[in-house]
Amino acid sequence: MVRGKTQIKRIENSTSRQVTFSKRRKGLLKKAFELSVLCDAEVALIIFSPSGKLFEFSSSSAASTIERYRKSIKNLRPSKRMDVEHLQSETDLHTPHFEEEVANLRKKIELLEETKRKFLGDGLDSSSIDELEQIEHQLEKSLSIIRSRKILFSCEQINQLKEEEKILRRENAELREKYEERQLELSIGQQFLSLEQGKEVETQLFIGLPDS
Repeated sequence: MVRGKTQIKRIENSTSRQVTFSKRRKGLLKKAFELSVLCDAEVALIIFSPSGKLFEFSSSSAASTIERYRKSIKNLRPSKRMDVEHLQSETDLHTPHFEEEVANLRKKIELLEETKRKFLGDGLDSSSIDELEQIEHQLEKSLSIIRSRKILFSCEQINQLKEEEKILRRENAELREKYEERQLELSIGQQFLSLEQGKEVETQLFIGLPDS
């Protein structure tokens, strides 16, 4: 199966974005390590997650590599220095966008945390009647879903127990049939043994006077 080409743009779904970040971060750190070992290169990699968590890799020391980079920038030719400064200026232009995105994410997280506390029964003093009714409606909806799932789970368990009962009944019938066959074999064996003993008694009979 051929994989489709991934569009290089921001992933809107937060869960998919986090999963993609985790996978690509691991791959990037692995590639940086391989580059440093295979090519004997000095590599420093710094990553900040959307939540602000720091991830880094350095073949020697990140601080010394950054200091070496700063010294190298000073010794660059004017043309190369302009390219680097242009790249830094473009990064600075995108910084406000990232800060705005981080601020929006923080607001969403705070809103979710507040909603979670209200669902748990905390922080309801400042809520209005409409908000309380919405929370109540949402809780009733959640309870309905939970009850439906519970009923479905109970029905599945009952069906499973019925199937196990059928299996046990079938095994019990097979065991009873084997037991009856065994009893019949034992009965026939006893009858045969009785006949054999009768023949032995008959062979011991004789005609004539007994010995004195």
